[in-house]
Amino acid sequence: MAGTKVSASYGASSVEEQKAAYDNWAQEYERDLCAMGYRIPAVIAAVFTRFVAQDAAPILDAGCGGGIQSEPLAYLGFEPIIGIDLSDGMLEVARAKGIYAELRQMQLGGPLDFPDDTFAAVISSGVITPKHAPAESFRELIRVARPGAPVIFSLRDDTAQEPEYPAMVADLAAAGAWAQVFSTDSFHSMPYGEPEVTHRVHVYKVI
Repeated sequence: MAGTKVSASYGASSVEEQKAAYDNWAQEYERDLCAMGYRIPAVIAAVFTRFVAQDAAPILDAGCGGGIQSEPLAYLGFEPIIGIDLSDGMLEVARAKGIYAELRQMQLGGPLDFPDDTFAAVISSGVITPKHAPAESFRELIRVARPGAPVIFSLRDDTAQEPEYPAMVADLAAAGAWAQVFSTDSFHSMPYGEPEVTHRVHVYKVI
């Protein structure tokens, strides 16, 4: 990973550096990750269709990047999908796909510019993770989701995971903010490029 655009995204020391890294990577992002065997979007899409009703609307794609996660959902008829991301370059790629009802620049970890109880379902793929969006991001996803809405997200479970991420998930459950519905087994999310990285996909229902 050293010296690659992947490493640049994880090596950023500020939000501005991270935004610049993704703006620079935007046009090659999906090509690079697919070459690594990137599996999270397929797993989240499969889990989504199991736990989200076809007429659930609207849907938030939190940290949408160039749209790789929402594409399979749009093909299956889920709509409208609202995407948010830090990177203008990524949002430009997503906009060109024509699958989003709305795309807005927002930073996970701070307040999101949506009213309480807006979304019928929330997805967040590969973004609430060390060196990217902080664990606190989950609080705002819960706030903008309706009671009963599923929040479907990936979480690293390899040795590089930082303990505050699973701890935040558990603390929010203990506080009655959401309840666990389902979690996949651990899987290698980029087996051809980063074979040591593993993830699980989780479903939590907002209380």
